[in-house]
Amino acid sequence: MSTDPDTILLEAEDAMEKGVEYLKQELRGVRSGRASTALIEFLKVDYYGASTELKALAAISVPEPTQLLIKPFDQGAVGDIRKAIEAANLGLSPVVEDKSIRINVPALTSDRRQQLVARCKKVGEETKIVLRNARRDANKHADALGKDSSAHIGEDQIADLKDQIQEMLKKHEAEVDRRVADKSKEVLEV
Repeated sequence: MSTDPDTILLEAEDAMEKGVEYLKQELRGVRSGRASTALIEFLKVDYYGASTELKALAAISVPEPTQLLIKPFDQGAVGDIRKAIEAANLGLSPVVEDKSIRINVPALTSDRRQQLVARCKKVGEETKIVLRNARRDANKHADALGKDSSAHIGEDQIADLKDQIQEMLKKHEAEVDRRVADKSKEVLEV
């Protein structure tokens, strides 16, 4: 249980920052019209029984605007990487060429673009739920602090604390909206 207003604010800020960080990570993996290493670098590959991010197993490059090239550090991982890309259901078809994997990134159809925008918005809403839960928890701690007679904190201080928590929520929600709007715009660009 938080014991003072500063700790309550710090914990709320930390929880909200983690929510926004999760959003950034999720939006990175959403396709836009052009090839980007972010599409696949965080894919989990079953590498000798361990779930490992693709970027730790291979060099990923963009030789052309519509193409990705993956060069595994361990040639034995080519098959596992190909399986992971296919299983990720990104609409990508990896082609194994000798010791590397080439992926031609097809142009997005307008229906697929709309689906991706909807996914961005869904992730944004999920993130806002996380932010609101952080606010709820912080407000509970603030209420408990107000009822704790040994804390010597007045109702005005608790009200100020709740106002600060609300302002923090507004700031983070605005960042979520901005990031979702930016990614949606990027996805819709032809």
